[in-house]
Amino acid sequence: MNNGAKKYDVVVVGGGHNGLICAAYLAKAGRSVLVLERRHVLGGAAVSEELYPGFTFSVASYVVSLFRPHIIRELELARHGYEIIPMDCSFLPLPDGDSLARWADGNRSRREIQRFSKKDAEVYPEFSRVMTLMGKFAKQIIDHPAPDIASLKLKDLLGMTRIGKAFRSLGPDLFHLNLKLLTLSAVDFLDLWFESEILKGPMSASGIIGTFKGVRSPGTAYVLLHHYMGELDGAFRSWGFSKGGTGGVSMACARAAQSYGAEIRTSAPVMTVIVKNGRTDGVVLEDGEEIAADLVVSNLDPRRTYLSLVGEEHLDGDVVKEINRFKYRGSSGKVNLALDRVPEFACRPGDGDHIRGDIAIAPNVDYMERAYDEAKYGAFSQRPFINAVIPSLTDPTLAPPGKHVLSCFVQYAPYHLKEGAEDWPNQREAFGDAVVDTMAEYIPGLKDIILYRQVLTPWDLEQQMGLTEGNIFQGELSLEQLLFQRPLAGFAQYKTPIHNLWMCGSGTHPGGGVMGSGGELAAKSILRGKAG
Repeated sequence: MNNGAKKYDVVVVGGGHNGLICAAYLAKAGRSVLVLERRHVLGGAAVSEELYPGFTFSVASYVVSLFRPHIIRELELARHGYEIIPMDCSFLPLPDGDSLARWADGNRSRREIQRFSKKDAEVYPEFSRVMTLMGKFAKQIIDHPAPDIASLKLKDLLGMTRIGKAFRSLGPDLFHLNLKLLTLSAVDFLDLWFESEILKGPMSASGIIGTFKGVRSPGTAYVLLHHYMGELDGAFRSWGFSKGGTGGVSMACARAAQSYGAEIRTSAPVMTVIVKNGRTDGVVLEDGEEIAADLVVSNLDPRRTYLSLVGEEHLDGDVVKEINRFKYRGSSGKVNLALDRVPEFACRPGDGDHIRGDIAIAPNVDYMERAYDEAKYGAFSQRPFINAVIPSLTDPTLAPPGKHVLSCFVQYAPYHLKEGAEDWPNQREAFGDAVVDTMAEYIPGLKDIILYRQVLTPWDLEQQMGLTEGNIFQGELSLEQLLFQRPLAGFAQYKTPIHNLWMCGSGTHPGGGVMGSGGELAAKSILRGKAG
């Protein structure tokens, strides 16, 4: 095969941050590695692009919180340009002209919260303390491969023992609270602590990111924890902007991989994985080029890996059935704006620290649930939940002097419209209008300062970034799709049924977000000699 061309130890399909991290670890261990990315730019959904002269957008993923600190250290990412600017505030403008700002400074947050509820102001520090403890418990799960509960192998038994010890270390109160996190809705869980709808509205939003569920849907409390346990440099509940946009994270990973000897090719779409007698020995590009490799790692989502790269003809019928059952149901979109000046909120005019973090359009719990109600019936939300950031305020490299970037993450935008997903191109601009109209209710004159607008629907995320059904986590973060069932039971440890074909994307344990764990854990599993 390949007419004598170079054969690699490993080919990584997909140059998103997980694929690049996997490549870096394998190259650091002395393997010859080639990364193949179908787009002209690296990063997958964690990408920065100049779409309008002088303005750099974090096109899809827009903040960093879950990225594992030990990966930064082990791959020396800071030496390769990894730089995070911490976010200090979560700001909630309200329709009545009031607002709520929650700060990294706990005392400052309590003073804000007590204007709405003295009880909540007193409880808030304890809630933060408990969630920090729960986040540290969750670290024991996300920083290790998911054990196979049906296996009697020593490594899996040790994994189950480790998780059991972590559960016991919680103590009875936190143990029972953890069970509630796994079963309750985000709102029901927050109801255990707080009374103010104004506080619970934006806090509940963390429970529905990347899921096609409402804030009152059971199981969303765990997703809330998943987002709450953000960690930067060892500080729990820390969020930040990547210098140069989120693509800065991916490029630091790429430079690290190259420093260890990995090769990277862009504009190199892979058509298929070569499968012979149940094993792979390379890939074929769309232009017909064959590339030989002892091992292939897919950074694509499970459906694209199993059904597109491999094909049903090479898979057991039960595997095909389970992969087809794996849920995506993309529910979010993105609207990126280039602005002529700083946007000012009517409730707190001026360029202040309150707009240097994230900005939530989530006035109360009912607002959030009504947004979901529209999506349930196949329509985008006319008044959606929006999480907005203005990263150019803290990173002036993103826009010309005096100009700014406004990035809006939006829910709900269901992939499955009642007219069909293929109707999204016809509804794209109407969706963008709904987002801008909603933001303009809080930012007078917003429409007059927009220089450029990019609207990404779930259909666009699928077409442009290869995310099936536009799901930003390569599959919903629902309880039945976590741990040893992500993406399917028996193959949740980065292996696939095809000998020497592995997976490393967000569709594997521990799931989505710019955390890097899928790439790291897949590489370390391979290096421990598990291939085959």
